Amino acid sequence: MNMSRRTFLQGATLLAGVASASQRRTDAAPQSPSYPYLGRTADYVDFQIIEPGRSITQVESWTLGGYGIVRITTQDGRAGIGQLSSFEPDITATVLHRQVARHVLGRDPAGIDALVDGVIDANMKFPWSFVCRALAGIDTAIWDLYGKIRNQPVCQLLGGTTAPVPVYGSSMRRDIAPADEAARLVRLRDARGFRAFKLRVGTPTGHDRDAAPGRTEALIPAVRQAVGNDVELLADGNSCYTPPRAIEVGRRMQDQRYFWFEEPCPYWELEWTAEVAAALDMHVAGGEQDNDLAQWRRMIRLQAVDILQPDLCYVGGFTRAWRVAKLGQQAGKLVVPHSSHLSLITLFSLHFMSAIPNAGPFAEFTIEDSGTTGDEFYRPALQVVDGKVKIPDGPGWGVEINPAWLEKASYQRTQQ
Repeated sequence: MNMSRRTFLQGATLLAGVASASQRRTDAAPQSPSYPYLGRTADYVDFQIIEPGRSITQVESWTLGGYGIVRITTQDGRAGIGQLSSFEPDITATVLHRQVARHVLGRDPAGIDALVDGVIDANMKFPWSFVCRALAGIDTAIWDLYGKIRNQPVCQLLGGTTAPVPVYGSSMRRDIAPADEAARLVRLRDARGFRAFKLRVGTPTGHDRDAAPGRTEALIPAVRQAVGNDVELLADGNSCYTPPRAIEVGRRMQDQRYFWFEEPCPYWELEWTAEVAAALDMHVAGGEQDNDLAQWRRMIRLQAVDILQPDLCYVGGFTRAWRVAKLGQQAGKLVVPHSSHLSLITLFSLHFMSAIPNAGPFAEFTIEDSGTTGDEFYRPALQVVDGKVKIPDGPGWGVEINPAWLEKASYQRTQQ
């Protein structure tokens, strides 16, 4: 399964010619020089999934713990559910109702590209971060609405299928000894059939520090030896390293045949990450934190990363993540969204990877007990079987939020 970075890049350039999977979109060559706005490629064509003629009359939100749900309703009583970005969802919900909802009410959900761009334009004094985290709730709820109106899963609206998607087991822990981490990954390999895992090296924004002295140096070979050569291994630096230390750590990974090194340097230091990517003969991945689509263009232009990792909720929703994928396709790069917990973000990412033509070999699936792995949050719950996760077959996102969770959550509503 292992490929060198050079071989990968040579093969990946073929992706630039792959046709869009959408049956409702047509790409046309630009007739004259243009300045594509908000991440649109020159050949981008707006989504047209449903017929125009409805208007959004109500935006509701429920927040509890680390998660927030959004529901939009149109004047004819049709509704869709989405999710705010995780982490501080109560703050995001405040932004949703004060800064975003008023630019959504009365708008036709059929024109999703114009709608999401309008929210960004209206918040030019409050760019990115919480605005995008709130917009994600609206955007993903509109996509659910589309699926329910068309009576199809979201991925099928765009030419994908609900077939099982290969996933990698994503470890979130740095408080675990290398031998213990290796042992639990072996157990998961054998119990659930995972064929790929991601480890955590260094420490977040760590200025070259490790979570424990010598942990990274011990972890990299210990896991490889334990799981064997038939399992792909990835590692996440979470913005830990300066380029010299990142290159040193990356070469240790190369020696152990790791597939990618994620976010080796502070994510805003694109030139640092590009330096690491140029020095290593392995894949460098990144982008989960980025929500400015112009920054994505710069990242790609600098060849800072080989594999793009938009988080569908951080970046502002499915529509804006699709634009990242289009930018990546144009540059011959694969896309593997960031989805580090089992709220709706992993579900969104599975639908997304089923639909885009330049999806990577596997999706992210946490191995930690996040409290949102079963009926507590939504039904049906996602399950790993033989290293793959089946996308629900129901319309839209294909799940229902547990009413008991909603009853416990804080509720807000904005309406016309």
